[in-house]
Amino acid sequence: MSRSPLIWCIAGHDSAGGAGLSADQRAADALGVHGCPVVAATTAQNSLGVQAVSPTPPEVLAAQLEALSQDLPPSVIKTGLLGSVQAIEQVAAWVDRWRAHAPPDVDPHRQLALVIDPVLGASAGGASFADAPLVQAYRDLLLPRATVITPNRAEARVLLGMTHTHEGRDDALPALARRLKAMGPRSVVITGGDAAGTGPHCRDWLDTPHASGWMVAPRIPTQHAHGTGCTFASGVASALALGHVEADAVVLANLLTRDALQNARVAGSGPGPVIARAGFARSPRADGVPLPWLGLAEDPPWALVHGTRAFAPFVPPGNGLYGIVPDSDQVQHAAHAGLQCIQLRHKSHEGARTHINAALQAVQRHSVQLFINDHWQDALEAGMAHELMPGWGLHLGQEDLLSLTANDRAHLLSVRHAITLGLSSHSLWELARAAGCGASVIACGPVHPTTTKDMPWRPQGLDNLSWWVAHSPAPVVAIGGLLRPDDVQDVARCRPAAACIVRGLGNTPSAMRQALQALRTAWQAGLALSPMPAPPLPHPVLPNSGI
Repeated sequence: MSRSPLIWCIAGHDSAGGAGLSADQRAADALGVHGCPVVAATTAQNSLGVQAVSPTPPEVLAAQLEALSQDLPPSVIKTGLLGSVQAIEQVAAWVDRWRAHAPPDVDPHRQLALVIDPVLGASAGGASFADAPLVQAYRDLLLPRATVITPNRAEARVLLGMTHTHEGRDDALPALARRLKAMGPRSVVITGGDAAGTGPHCRDWLDTPHASGWMVAPRIPTQHAHGTGCTFASGVASALALGHVEADAVVLANLLTRDALQNARVAGSGPGPVIARAGFARSPRADGVPLPWLGLAEDPPWALVHGTRAFAPFVPPGNGLYGIVPDSDQVQHAAHAGLQCIQLRHKSHEGARTHINAALQAVQRHSVQLFINDHWQDALEAGMAHELMPGWGLHLGQEDLLSLTANDRAHLLSVRHAITLGLSSHSLWELARAAGCGASVIACGPVHPTTTKDMPWRPQGLDNLSWWVAHSPAPVVAIGGLLRPDDVQDVARCRPAAACIVRGLGNTPSAMRQALQALRTAWQAGLALSPMPAPPLPHPVLPNSGI
């Protein structure tokens, strides 16, 4: 039997079974990770509050960690309630001990990731968890070593030494996260569950090496939320152990925690515990929670402001084929051959405006949807001249999207009802960002290895494609390495809106007609087969992203 990824959860024991190590264990089990519970403190508590906190004697904590090190070495250490400066010192020493084994060319965070949930007080109130020396020990010893820290708003202010509550406003969170990152952690997530009375959505601020922005999701209406912070942090740790980078791990932890809230139970007279469970990442159409939205820069997600379909709708091609061609001549050939959806991907700036104008003129003579990739400003000006006819749109890669200035974003949004917007996605956080932008259509790729561009991403495979289709709020098109009719037939079983064909189209009108006939037949054959079910979890997509 294969071994499950392994994490150490060093935290407090909750006698009520709601938070602490109990919540950590449920989260690890839900993600298929083996969690080793290390008792750093024992609490006397019930659902109404914490009555006492007793730190574990240093020699007992050391014995637990030494025993585990001999047989169950961790890929991730997650901390919760630590209870004493001595416990913090021991955690820091063990992190250094494990990271010392990293080869010179290996990122120490890959050798051992450290996820810090700075438990500095109980949401239900009661006995104090932290004094000034303990908070200072967090700053001096744990934050500089952390891979991810997951404070809520109140905890972030405590770590930064703030006392004024107005400094915890939503509009201050990006600055708070930057100040926390300056203290050493590689990634910061300031969670929004403690921001009561802020409306129907929960807003977290995400700041990681791969992605940053507002992560927004519908708030789960329940008073039973005991253990949400522990569940979220352990979800991040477990996803890191499975090989996901921080930004993707945060998306999975968001889904896990919201599903756990949806599955919370009553236990006692006060708030009951959240219950993490396997299958938490099931489709929203199967009673799963919807994907969170990730915003651009410091703007709220466009979907939050303008609706989940902020741009003109995408109409899937009836034959299931989305052709991608390099110039306007090929656009005309593809339209003549019978393609109903075409993307002009002309990479050179030289002649770009000429090709865009010619492509727009060509599709006006056919019932064809045209997307223009790159050169979006030229494309918008040309589209205006053609009165932005229905079916016309832009396709932006993630780099193009991130390079938009505030004025660019405002310009796009000002014409959003008139254009269809396609966005690329290669990872969970990019899928969340595309959803947050209210995209008309989202590309998932590369499905198979591709040589059309140099990409760092692992192939999505049919499993991740099926997961994308199940979770995306917009239609999904599959792209990357679809060269043969068999590839298109396999992809059709995942039920995307279309399969994107690049090299498999051919270069001449006759070759295109011949290729399209075979590809259309393959698409219909795939639709006649049983749908491919989505996996419980998507696999990691960045090479060497595992711990």
